[in-house]
Amino acid sequence: MFDRIREDINCVFERDPAARNTFEVLTTYPGIHAVLIHRLSHWLWLHGLKWLARIVSNIPRWYTGIEIHPGAVIGRRFFIDHGMGVVIGETTEIGDDCTLYHGVTLGGTSWDKGKRHPTLRNNVVIGAGAKVLGPIEIGEDVRIGSNAVVLKSVPSGVTVVGVPGRLVGGAKEPDAKRQAIAKKMGFDAYGATSDMPDPVATAVNGILDHIHAMDQRLEDMCRGMKQLGAEIGDTNLPDLESCVLKHVDNKEIDAAVEPVMEEEKASSDS
Repeated sequence: MFDRIREDINCVFERDPAARNTFEVLTTYPGIHAVLIHRLSHWLWLHGLKWLARIVSNIPRWYTGIEIHPGAVIGRRFFIDHGMGVVIGETTEIGDDCTLYHGVTLGGTSWDKGKRHPTLRNNVVIGAGAKVLGPIEIGEDVRIGSNAVVLKSVPSGVTVVGVPGRLVGGAKEPDAKRQAIAKKMGFDAYGATSDMPDPVATAVNGILDHIHAMDQRLEDMCRGMKQLGAEIGDTNLPDLESCVLKHVDNKEIDAAVEPVMEEEKASSDS
């Protein structure tokens, strides 16, 4: 038991840079309070003292805003960061080294008495406000983005974002055709996807693919018309101006607003 408590405390230092010492973690971290009291209420639940287990589980609910049913099975080194509004249902199973942020719900979608809550494998991270609902399985090393709603099982090693939750693969090397058309248009959408999957950038990449296909077909048509004797001038696509944020007094402003600010400043000086 003491080894489990020591692990629960040590994992806070690994996942929260704000943690400074053990005394602070034990006395001020609501996630630790909720997990430690759940260990006790779960022990009571397993030994048939179900009413007492429910009473004990209400203590962290009042004190921390975290509701964990005493029947939930929670593995080692489980960390709830901030924690307010977290709800974990009765038949939930959580593996080792999992992390939940505030507002997460591990809930059910039916009134059946059997398994009705999700199962989380090892090393799962669920962002703030996300909802994982139903007797589904979340594979190892899965990342669920903030405010996502997950209703289907998720394989290991992927990221889930959106409502309803969509699987997003890891970052890939940009396609050479996309790079060519993006450079031609004076636009680059790949910086957003170099470090993390981004569904918006993925959609933009799809648009670039379509533009590239249209551009290629147009060039083929012009080439064919020239062979038939038509005179067609070569016109390059204009570069798109980038939206640059400039810093004034350590504040970010839109470049389009800058001329207005300069005019106001000049009028005030005069």
